[in-house]
Amino acid sequence: MSEPRTPRLVDGIRFGRVAATCVIVAALGAPATISGIAPAAAVNPPLIAPVPPGENAPAGSAEQRTKCAIPVPADRPTSASRTAHTLLDVDRVHRLSTGVGQRVAIIDTGVTPHPRLPRIVDGGDFVSTGNGLSDCDAHGTLVAGLIAARPDPADDFVGLAPGVTLISIRQSSAAFSPPRRPADDDPEATVGSGFGSVAGLAAAVMRAVRLGATVINISEVACAPSASSAGLHDADLGAALRHAVDRNVVVVAAAGNVSNDGGCREQNPPAGRAQQWDSVRTVATPAWFGDDVLTVGSVDTADGSPSPFSLAGPWVGVAAPGTDLTSLDSRPGRGGLVVGLNGTDSTVPISGTSFATAYVSATVALVRARYPHLDARAVMRRITATATGSGDGPDPRTGHGVIDPLAALTAQIPDVGDARAQRFSPPPAARGTNPVPMIVALSGAALLVVVLAVTSGVTRPRIEPLDDDL
Repeated sequence: MSEPRTPRLVDGIRFGRVAATCVIVAALGAPATISGIAPAAAVNPPLIAPVPPGENAPAGSAEQRTKCAIPVPADRPTSASRTAHTLLDVDRVHRLSTGVGQRVAIIDTGVTPHPRLPRIVDGGDFVSTGNGLSDCDAHGTLVAGLIAARPDPADDFVGLAPGVTLISIRQSSAAFSPPRRPADDDPEATVGSGFGSVAGLAAAVMRAVRLGATVINISEVACAPSASSAGLHDADLGAALRHAVDRNVVVVAAAGNVSNDGGCREQNPPAGRAQQWDSVRTVATPAWFGDDVLTVGSVDTADGSPSPFSLAGPWVGVAAPGTDLTSLDSRPGRGGLVVGLNGTDSTVPISGTSFATAYVSATVALVRARYPHLDARAVMRRITATATGSGDGPDPRTGHGVIDPLAALTAQIPDVGDARAQRFSPPPAARGTNPVPMIVALSGAALLVVVLAVTSGVTRPRIEPLDDDL
């Protein structure tokens, strides 16, 4: 008897085929609603296996079937990507933190070594017999550049967390496929026409934890209609994610993109917080494990509005710029910048929730470097609490709002739940008021406090001040 097919695992982006190479890449697209799909039914949150899986994925035996992606160089490297940098206030952020000391695992299509990625570690290959430092699809390298690219005097491009060390784990590839793929007897989910599985993703998360990652970036998602959510078979993935956060690792995952030719085919309608789970039509993993991961939606880089292609859901935690970006060239031996990949008729831009996720992972690294005493869940709360633009409550498209890295590094926030950040400013002094009575009163109060402290300090132990960073 054949084993049941597991869902197709795809990147957190809209897909399109690239010329004759058939390489799957990021593309901006409008939301697609497929006629004939059953109306939404109430969906329960995902299940988590009682024991996390091991890190041994199915043997990496895939073979390359297509040519590698061909990136499109940036025309004007001196004005590479100012829009996203301005929205995230990168210049001011780097005065406070660059993420030094943090290890960001990128579970993706691999990362090609690049002169502007000086600190990168091979985390292994679940696709073939190579290693994590090989990227035929370009996707993983684009993600890596947004996270960690070093600055260069020749242009104004820089990753949001250029001080981090990267761990590259190749877990999927659209250019590879298994040697043999029976039509009706294939238990492994794939990345488009390529290679990658939900089980392999769970194993890669376990490996990233063992290799000492403090942040894990997952720009992949598997989708299914809400009526078929049990078919995701992702309980082991849920256990791996819970294992990661329990070991003080922050996992950041893409929300996924809606498209006619991708795995996420129907947009979830907007709904009030209380009704969001009841209105879900498409579920996505690992995105819907929102209690244990920081799930990222995309907004337009120019104006911060929600991207139409970004899959909505009650699990979305925050959003970040995800359209028309610039990153690093994935071709071996190249050291330049790119703005997209060669498409059938034109350049396919670097757009999608995959790349918004990279910015959030970088923000997590910045916060962890500046506040090393905060645990994983506290870091996630700080980022959601300082996000902007969500109104009175989480929005299914953008969660708590668009990330604000500067606020995440500087704001004083409560230590309970997801309360909004408190940005206090002292009130201006009243004009024409005589300050002498106030000075006298404050001086007397201060003297009384000193006297009480001296007298009580004889018999009472010293009480250390509480840490109010979170």
